[in-house]
Amino acid sequence: MTGRRRLGRQFGWLWAAYAVSAYGSGLGFGALPLIAVLVLHAGPAEVSALSAVGPAVGALIAVPLAPWVEFRRKRPVMIAMDLARFAAMATIPVAYAFGRLGFAQLLVVSVVVAAAKIAFGAAGGACLKALVRPDDLLVANARFESTNWSSIAVGPPLGGAAIGLFGPVTTVVADALSYLLSALGITAIRGREEAPQPTGKNPVRACAVFDGWRHIMGDPALRALYLNNMLVSGLIMATEPVLAVLLLRQLDFAPWQYGLAFAAPCLGGLIGSRLARRVVARYGRDRVFRTVGTLRAVWLIGLAFVRPGVVGLVTVMAVELAIIINMSLFTPVLATYRLERTPEHLVARTLSAWSIGQQASIAVFTALGGLLADVTSPRTALTAAGLLILATPLLLPRRGRTSRASQAPQHEPEPSRSHA
Repeated sequence: MTGRRRLGRQFGWLWAAYAVSAYGSGLGFGALPLIAVLVLHAGPAEVSALSAVGPAVGALIAVPLAPWVEFRRKRPVMIAMDLARFAAMATIPVAYAFGRLGFAQLLVVSVVVAAAKIAFGAAGGACLKALVRPDDLLVANARFESTNWSSIAVGPPLGGAAIGLFGPVTTVVADALSYLLSALGITAIRGREEAPQPTGKNPVRACAVFDGWRHIMGDPALRALYLNNMLVSGLIMATEPVLAVLLLRQLDFAPWQYGLAFAAPCLGGLIGSRLARRVVARYGRDRVFRTVGTLRAVWLIGLAFVRPGVVGLVTVMAVELAIIINMSLFTPVLATYRLERTPEHLVARTLSAWSIGQQASIAVFTALGGLLADVTSPRTALTAAGLLILATPLLLPRRGRTSRASQAPQHEPEPSRSHA
């Protein structure tokens, strides 16, 4: 069982840093859209723009950061990104206290947090691969996934209660402080970390930023998973701001109900992530990708049928529970496979390319969803997302492809192409 597997003290500090940051973000789940709605009285288009522009511009900023992260020690990069997120988030309660909080500031904070998150994730993946044995990668990723979903299960209800008692920016303060604690946890990881040694004379050349995408697109299984993941993530996340407007404005849900609707189903994330290792051992990775990858996509259409009151609350919770169980099983298997298929000198750039593509997809679909909701209605936008996502299983790898790929040797690019 994954809960009994010992991965060492250094991984323990990395996990603790991730956990404290995740729980802080859980408390602040949807904080920026919520502030936009409750404090700035933003409409569907503005809320969707906040959720779209920030990740889009943040992803654009992260593109040139990828080679910079690749050829530096990963722990200092992670600490710097935590501090950057703390500083950005801390400006919100300060501006609110002085009555100067505006929509433009929320956009800037969203951009900084999105770019720092991508750089942190790229460095964190490389750090994880260096800290644990290859056989333990799935266990480690499952623990991260379990922590992520448990933080969302606990955080939003507490965050909703805190907002009701202490005001709308309370959870932002908690989120900001969690980044400081995360930086302290990473500092506690002992052992000297050697700076990566490039194989060429000029590793930070202009075209080095595209090496991650070259690696992904050159691997048929990774390419299929990448495209599928972009569309699934984009369509699911595009429903968040639209659903916030539908629940909070049109159906008159209280903030605590809104938080509960997303928090309680996250307990399903504990189920899926803890099952990942055993399901892969029993059925194989290829079947997990095909079956569970399909099951992620079939439930989203249910959000189009949300109604007021208890029935509507139960509908949202049931749909989210089904999605989360399958997502939490699929994600650690995907994360592990991606690390296994990526040479060490390309890990940061590959993870950056993956995150940038995902964030760009989220931005595009969120913007389109917001525009559609503004022109028609939030329910129409939810219906469109639910129908479109039903086609995404067609992009999953063909049967047997990931099994063959996992046994194939990893060919590193030639120095003249990769690092010259």
